[in-house]
Amino acid sequence: MLSKPATMLLGLIYEKPLNAYEIIKLLNYMNVKWWFNIADSTVYSTLKKLEKKGFITGTIEKVGNMPDRTVYSLSDKGICEFQDTLKKSITQFNYDTNIFSIAAFFLNIFALEEQQKLLQERLNILQKYRAGIKKQVTPLWESEVPVIHSANVKRMIDIVDAEIAGTNRLLESCNNIPAPQTAGV
Repeated sequence: MLSKPATMLLGLIYEKPLNAYEIIKLLNYMNVKWWFNIADSTVYSTLKKLEKKGFITGTIEKVGNMPDRTVYSLSDKGICEFQDTLKKSITQFNYDTNIFSIAAFFLNIFALEEQQKLLQERLNILQKYRAGIKKQVTPLWESEVPVIHSANVKRMIDIVDAEIAGTNRLLESCNNIPAPQTAGV
């Protein structure tokens, strides 16, 4: 599974070939720093790692009097790894929710039916997490643990509830996308 920065960069490059400067500008434009801050140096080092692993290929371009720039494209290996990481990130739950946020950002690389299937699977997993945590919170248990421990477990329920609400929102948006029109209809 790819790291969070690698997943984000591959997602941007998946959409269209980009150079490092364009990636940094796009991350700034998207205001990613407010939910997952990727330093400029991380962009450059992650691109080098992805290229070394064969997930992206760089092509040197010369534009006018500007210095040479490397434009990156995904390799077939990179596409497979990216799609696999997205699927795993959507269908697993982690209290560090950034990986899901990144995966959800690029959910539209999958066909609509696949998006719905992945999100429904996530919803099922989240509901199991919530039920499991909720079983722990009983009056007896709360009387035996420090108040701060009980508050923290309830905070975890709040996080799962927020993820359920967000996943439902994404699923509803998928369900409201009109079916593509066929020619002549």
